[in-house]
Amino acid sequence: MNRWKSELLLSSVAIIGLATSAQADPQATWRAAIAHTALPGSGCYAAHYPSLTWKQVACVAAPHVPLIPASGGGGRLTVGNGHDYQAVTSPAIISTGTGSFPTAKTSSETGDGESNAYTIQLNSNFMSGSPACDGAKDPPNCLDWEQFVYFANPYDEVFIQYWLINYDTTCPSGWLSDGGDCYTNSNATNAPLEAITNLKYLTLTGTAVANGDDTLKFETENDAYSVTNNDDVVYLADYWQGIEFNVVGPGGGSQADFSTGTKIKVGIAETDGTTNAPDCVANDGTTGETNNLNLTGKCKAKGGSTPSVTFKESN
Repeated sequence: MNRWKSELLLSSVAIIGLATSAQADPQATWRAAIAHTALPGSGCYAAHYPSLTWKQVACVAAPHVPLIPASGGGGRLTVGNGHDYQAVTSPAIISTGTGSFPTAKTSSETGDGESNAYTIQLNSNFMSGSPACDGAKDPPNCLDWEQFVYFANPYDEVFIQYWLINYDTTCPSGWLSDGGDCYTNSNATNAPLEAITNLKYLTLTGTAVANGDDTLKFETENDAYSVTNNDDVVYLADYWQGIEFNVVGPGGGSQADFSTGTKIKVGIAETDGTTNAPDCVANDGTTGETNNLNLTGKCKAKGGSTPSVTFKESN
């Protein structure tokens, strides 16, 4: 038992916002540890508190719902469609990003008229120069983009979505067309619906390994879910230099509408091989989905063993 507790405490310091709470909350300690516990291999997995063993589960098909890239809000005040912070590490390359909500106070949320209909997205920067764009009409104008996603009501799944923006010709085999852009998904893992009132327990981690897998891990209060896919879809491990993380609408550019009085603190932690604080860049969000909250106060960045940024939003 002592060894088990020791391993959990060592792992907990790697998750932003969890290290302090882990001392008094065994579940928080476990969430921090399972996020940094290696998977047995490629595929779909789940784990349940207090076990640190990932068990393979059946993969399912991800929904064919585009989580669209930002087109620019043109001065919008609420979060999304470009109006969001991005943690930028250039020239360093990110290997792991973790998004969490260290504090979250809300009583309800609706998206497309349905309760608890939202996505939590951990998104890369728009990337250029990868071989994934070689078949585009104008390869230098093509951008890669990768999203690690928890899709709540109605799908209750975690998966990775990939984009080739400005591809402007027939999409590659297995990709879907969205105007001049193309998108495709990894497999998905079922993850039961989490009410928006549980937001403070939800953590999303993305990892990229060159010549290996990209891995998504999603932690709830007592459970964890994971899915992997080959990194060579858009070569994230070679080009990842920015992270946007937030809770937004359920796809297609939709909005997550939170109850009045909602207050959320957002945390983004990253690993890039340095101890430098990332730049917290305003109006640099990449998702086209939105919420009805306003960014408040300053975005705070810090370096150290786990470089990170935090910011607040409310209505």
